[in-house]
Amino acid sequence: MQVDRFIRYIKFEKRYSKHTVLAYESDLYQFIEFLNNPEKQVPVPAITISHPSQVNHFHIRNWMVNLMDQNIIPRSINRKIATLRKYFKFLVQEGEITINPTAKINTPKIPKNLPVIVEDTRLTQMLDENEVFGNDFSGVRDKLIIEMLFGTGMRLSELLGVKETDINIYEGTVKVLGKRNKERIIPINNELKLLLSEFLELKKNQQFYNNSLTLIVTNKGTEAYPKLIYNTVHRYLSYISTQDKKSPHVLRHTFATSLLNNGADLNAIKELLGHANLSATQIYTHNSVERLKSIYKQAHPKA
Repeated sequence: MQVDRFIRYIKFEKRYSKHTVLAYESDLYQFIEFLNNPEKQVPVPAITISHPSQVNHFHIRNWMVNLMDQNIIPRSINRKIATLRKYFKFLVQEGEITINPTAKINTPKIPKNLPVIVEDTRLTQMLDENEVFGNDFSGVRDKLIIEMLFGTGMRLSELLGVKETDINIYEGTVKVLGKRNKERIIPINNELKLLLSEFLELKKNQQFYNNSLTLIVTNKGTEAYPKLIYNTVHRYLSYISTQDKKSPHVLRHTFATSLLNNGADLNAIKELLGHANLSATQIYTHNSVERLKSIYKQAHPKA
């Protein structure tokens, strides 16, 4: 099915992130596994798929039905179909096939849920009072994780990729490598600058045997991993929030919503978040509208 050529294309020519490349590769091999299982191809006549030109829209629709039967959420199904669209588009460009079988595919509609946020005043209070964070290396590191995510709006994967050399404390900026290896510069506040200085000094004094050049590291000095960041965020957000979702992305949503509520320009928020287009950023305006409705109901005598 020529998956390797496509993976090299998105990895080296399109320069997709490591996370995206792995997701595309996983989706494609899941689809191929489905094609190689004749029992799942009903009512499409079961044939041995040896070339992408043999795949038609019925195979793809059957795969979608199979995914739905597994209770895969619409958002995940749409992502997998987006992978197939990109893959078959690449094959058309390469002259391997003449018709893109995804052209006749309609993906499931995704309900538009408002971004989940935490109350920024409670989050700020927790960070300022510093009662839940320890003064040792892990305590300062955990606080830095929360401060970086809330103070810059960066993604979990972006935080993991930040190196010490990406921090410019003098100018008050951090360089972030976002999706599709697109760099952006994010300003950092004075409290975050002080915390970064404290952490870097503390990290240096640990004298780790295998000290990683990445900013956030484990207690042994090795590169941090996604689960470490997720568990850290979940643990500390549990002090101030009872909502089910307590992920690093909640802090990204809170960052954007706080900026918008305090008068920041939507285009500026778009640049800070590293969004490719404004439509992705506009979802935060809905949170602001809901906030205005809440204020109106509380304050207006006829509400």
